[in-house]
Parts: sequence; structure tokens; C-alpha cells
Amino acid sequence: QVQLVESGGGLVQAGGSLRLSCAASVSSFSISAMGWYRQPPGKQRELVATINSVYSTYYADSVKGRFTISRDNAKNTVYLQMNSLKPEDTAVYYCNAAATGSSGRVSTYWGQGTQVTVSS
Repeated sequence: QVQLVESGGGLVQAGGSLRLSCAASVSSFSISAMGWYRQPPGKQRELVATINSVYSTYYADSVKGRFTISRDNAKNTVYLQMNSLKPEDTAVYYCNAAATGSSGRVSTYWGQGTQVTVSS
């Protein structure tokens, strides 16, 4: 069983910063890749950034140079540092994880989401 809980969202002015956290509670699973997605109002969910078990990262073009994804395996937590925030970054941000059970089955899990609002 894998449960993901996001935190750190809030209201910030354009140009400001926020750091999101996603804590994973696992039982009989090994988490491999983790990532952050976001869903702006009235739009589809989109990929923001990913990080795998050997700390290789990927970023969407829209956030390159501004966002940084990291993970702390000892705390089972993934982070998203967001700098130079823009109004278009406003969205519900979701944590995602791929986990492998003892049987070798790979499953994908989602957190409940945390709201990020960037004002002009």
C-alpha cells in the first residue's frame, strides 16, 4: 500500500517562491520514480517534473530554470522548489509515484493535491 500526502501550497505574489512536499507512506512497496503534475483551472493535468531512484530529473519546458525537484529517501519525501513564480503557474499540484510490490507488480499512485495560487 502506498499513500501520498502533499503540503506547502498557498498564495504568493508573482516572482515569489514556494516549496511543495510530498510524504509517502509505504507498506510492502518499493518506490522508484516520483513526480509532480499540475492542473490549472479548466485545463488538463500536465507533467511538471520527475525524479527517479538514481536522482535523474526531467522538467517541462515551462518550468525549466525556475523549479527544482528533489527527494529524500530516508524520509520517503519528494520536494518541488518553485522560484520566480508566474500567474500561469496557478494550479492544483499533485504528487505521483511508481511503486513495485513484493510480487514485482508496478503500480502508480496519486496524492490528493495542494493548491498553488500566484497573483499579479
